[in-house]
Amino acid sequence: MSASVNRSDADLIAAWLDHLWAERGLGQNTLAAYRRDLRQFAAWLVNSQQGHNKPAQAGLLTASTSAVQAYLANRFRQNYSPRSSSRALAGLRSFYGWALQQRLLNENPTALLKNPKIGRALPKSLSETDVETLLNEPRVADPLELRDKAMLEVLYGAGLRVSELVGLTLHQVNLRGGVVRTIGKGGKERLVPLGEPAQHWVMRYLRESRPAFTAGAPLDGLFLSNRKRPMTRQSFWHRIRYYARRAQIAAPISPHVLRHAFATHLLNHGADLRVVQLLLGHSDLSTTQIYTHIAQQRLQDLHGKHHPRG
Repeated sequence: MSASVNRSDADLIAAWLDHLWAERGLGQNTLAAYRRDLRQFAAWLVNSQQGHNKPAQAGLLTASTSAVQAYLANRFRQNYSPRSSSRALAGLRSFYGWALQQRLLNENPTALLKNPKIGRALPKSLSETDVETLLNEPRVADPLELRDKAMLEVLYGAGLRVSELVGLTLHQVNLRGGVVRTIGKGGKERLVPLGEPAQHWVMRYLRESRPAFTAGAPLDGLFLSNRKRPMTRQSFWHRIRYYARRAQIAAPISPHVLRHAFATHLLNHGADLRVVQLLLGHSDLSTTQIYTHIAQQRLQDLHGKHHPRG
């Protein structure tokens, strides 16, 4: 916004943020986002008065419901996402609720406004070809890349969350039984099958690579860094990006994208939705159902390509 924020509005925003920090213990990133949203709205209020034959007295405490609606409409015209505008409106609601409690105004201009509709975003996925390319990228003669190869095979083969993957211990993996026991969200435990490729590469990693990372120390973590510590989520995220760049894969790749690919590819090959739910550790089937949209699109594409009346 080109206009600056009124001093009175800046002071109000600061007081409200102090209240949020003291009463709700919000983190600095959340507070910074709220500050940015409120300052944008306050600056827009001043800008909206320019060019009119009215004194520029617009401010947070004089804003009407129609002004808030006009602001949200302006965000829509500037192609802000519904999710971003919904967050901005949530901040305005919180601010005006606080101002009402402080008796700084008589009514909340956001009280009757509805949140912008947010379509449920489809998870990003990868084609089976891209996954195969990524899994084949590590040069397994190198101990570090052999470890990464085993991690990639387990992540995709079992559909784990990255936190579950890096948190695995030696005792959670049963290579003879071909299963991994993992602790998911809410401390829920589940058993997930490990396919033969994942079993093979974990065995090779344990035999050929992991001893180089332990240097004889009795460490319980399965996947270790060269600092004799369990891998972190951030480190593994960077390793995946490294292999994706090296393999020249254009699609965005992250550990979570591989988890989505695991679910999508299972459904594409005829897996039952409830089985996928159990494998992913979702407590609610509706969370898993979003993958059916991707699988159905894949089926439609195949139908259109191969059926004579497609």
